[in-house]
Amino acid sequence: MIDEKEILRRRDMRDVFTFTIDPADAKDFDDAISFEIINDQMVNDQMVNYRIGVHIADVSHYVKPGTPVDDEAYKRGTSVYLVDRVIPMLPEELCNDKCSLRPGEDKLCMSVIFTMDSEARVIKHKICRTVIRSDARFNYDEVQEIIQSTDRFADRIQTVSQTEGISLALKTLNSLAQKLRAARIANGALTIEQPEMRFRLDEHGHPTDIYFEQPNDAHHLIEEFMLLANRTVATAVGSGRPFVYRVHDLPDSDKLEEVKKFKRQNGRHLKGESMQNVINMMIIRAQAKAVYSTYNIGHYGLAFSHYTHFTSPIRRYPDLMVHRLVEKYILTGKKETMPREEMEMMCEHCSACEQEAQQAERDSIKLYQTIWIADRLGEVLPGHITSILDFGFFVQLDDSHCEGLVHMETIEHPEDYVLGDPVQVQIVRADINKSQIDMEIMDQKA
Repeated sequence: MIDEKEILRRRDMRDVFTFTIDPADAKDFDDAISFEIINDQMVNDQMVNYRIGVHIADVSHYVKPGTPVDDEAYKRGTSVYLVDRVIPMLPEELCNDKCSLRPGEDKLCMSVIFTMDSEARVIKHKICRTVIRSDARFNYDEVQEIIQSTDRFADRIQTVSQTEGISLALKTLNSLAQKLRAARIANGALTIEQPEMRFRLDEHGHPTDIYFEQPNDAHHLIEEFMLLANRTVATAVGSGRPFVYRVHDLPDSDKLEEVKKFKRQNGRHLKGESMQNVINMMIIRAQAKAVYSTYNIGHYGLAFSHYTHFTSPIRRYPDLMVHRLVEKYILTGKKETMPREEMEMMCEHCSACEQEAQQAERDSIKLYQTIWIADRLGEVLPGHITSILDFGFFVQLDDSHCEGLVHMETIEHPEDYVLGDPVQVQIVRADINKSQIDMEIMDQKA
């Protein structure tokens, strides 16, 4: 139970329609959205305004600096998501219970509440502590169905602001999110989206299938409002005080020139999904790594001058740092904080933890791909060349996206192949200990 005195210190939003959208198998819900129609700010009976809250679990209320839990969370820096398990940053009692925004339970949050018009313009905003009670938990597929006009889940919640339904709320939020997204793209944001690889495991943890989750409108809905909250918090703090920014430097100009050269040399071959995937991979490889820093250089990929990570304190330590700084700078007006040098050191540590976690996640995926492909030795499968090196070609299979090496000595006329070429390859070896897959091209060019 939450202390009643703590509730009285916060903005009570338990009567406002609120929900979460997460993957179907999620256990920790660290963000929720609330939706209200404001009927007293209509213009010409057409311009309807909305009050939309982005509510983030107030982990800082439970995890105090200098405590053993905080020390361990900082050491880990982030949760790690492997194929068969999650290594959480926080104890399960916090991430899956006290801080998780589960339906029907009173929860403490740090919130950004927006007043927006129907064109997704922010009229005003407020950053504050709140207490919420989520009305419903949805997964992405359910929300996508609602957005696409089915009423299958409408009985999950009956009212929004006592009069409007769930379908109207989600469709309105989707419309606003699409406008936010369009504005970002028009401002120069990168929009390369990669499908997320997922595995189906049997009762022994053996991979039986590889499938992909494509981002849809439901994903974009959550993404755009989380981006808006992150940008708003960073902008509200300003650039004059030590703060934790999420920054993204300019891309490598030489690597971008390689992309342009590749397009010029292969202009007539650039059609098709596989070739576009090759180009996208080259563009991604040209990008600088996004990191945490007290020195704000902006975020190139998002085309934001101010950006931070505020929306996932259950799984990212920098977000917890940001919550504590928001408390000092915005909620209480206190000026004291740690020296910039110490904060920068913590940012560097969190960036390193993030990169280590990302590498562990990539290694986990590669391992399970190798285990999966080991059951298919001898099969001939279609793929595309994704990299050409002195010692061979890397080929990515079209259906599973497993990538393997075709050794140069097995290729009769290597000079006849270019990036993106479609090939038929045979799976000849899968070394599970090294997570390495060897292939041979079956339809060699004459």
